[in-house]
Amino acid sequence: MRVLHIDSGREYRGGQNQVRLLTRELGRVEDVGQRLVTKRHGELARRVAQQGTTVREVPWGPSLDPRALWRLYLEVADFAPDLLHAHDSHALQLAYWMRRLSGRGPGDPALVATRRVDFHLRQGSVWRRVDHLIAISEAVRAVVVADGIGARDITVVPSGIDPDEVRLAARTPLNVRSRLGLSPGTPLAVNVAALVGHKDQHTLIRAAHAARAARADLHWVIAGEGELRGSLAATLARLGLADRVHLLGYVPEADALIAEADVFVMSSNEEGLGSVVLHALALGKPVVATRAGGLPEMVPEPWLVPVGDADALARKVVYALDHPSPFPLPPRFTASVMAAGVLAVYRSLV
Repeated sequence: MRVLHIDSGREYRGGQNQVRLLTRELGRVEDVGQRLVTKRHGELARRVAQQGTTVREVPWGPSLDPRALWRLYLEVADFAPDLLHAHDSHALQLAYWMRRLSGRGPGDPALVATRRVDFHLRQGSVWRRVDHLIAISEAVRAVVVADGIGARDITVVPSGIDPDEVRLAARTPLNVRSRLGLSPGTPLAVNVAALVGHKDQHTLIRAAHAARAARADLHWVIAGEGELRGSLAATLARLGLADRVHLLGYVPEADALIAEADVFVMSSNEEGLGSVVLHALALGKPVVATRAGGLPEMVPEPWLVPVGDADALARKVVYALDHPSPFPLPPRFTASVMAAGVLAVYRSLV
């Protein structure tokens, strides 16, 4: 079986880490051959190639880049894959149009796409044209079924991590308290997420404001970069929280940061699954999260709060500091189980 993975590689976030883990696990299966087409000089290309998987780096600018389209066509002609697996929206656009414009017939490779977000599908979206869709959570599945995708054309395969890899990465201390000028025992609530609307760090900041009266010693760390950084900084200044909530920007050593947290917090108002939560669980950290999307599929009900409810989030974080109750990483959220689920989808189509 030959599988051609496609990911635009425009950033390296949770979805790209899933591609890396999937290709690593499939590389251990004897009857599976695979390649990855991705953006030239990207972090995803570097990490997957480092594992020994064949990577084809292509020029890939914004939108439907004709250079990338042509290179994908050549790669399909050379590799003759049984399956095309698109891992993000840009990749799916490219794969769909390559198949359509190539003018080939019934022998075309099957087109599989992984849906990692719980956003609704637009009318006419190429997500409606795949042969099979992999949803990373029941929440994602529910959204695409509501949008008209047949339930038989969807398989739920949750994201997975390598817990040993996560723990190894966390062994080198980040010393974030020292870097921020805080005393060693300062309690920390940590959020690791892109600074974009659906991660809703504005609610997180309002929770920090609400929690200040109960725990004046509590500091909050937000690790991530994105379009909302300016507005988040302005909110911190307005609420007088610049000395309590720290915008660290992108932190490559995210696992080391999570390891130094007292509580891990997710404030999302939409979330396909939130694989970073799995990292926190692997590191034995208490997790407080909203009931957005797939988060309730990982986080037990007592540690969930309503979406957008800053006061409830503040109370739950303070409670978690005083009554830390970490829960174990469920086995179904490991990379090996994830890869087995994806492979079963492949076999059903070939």
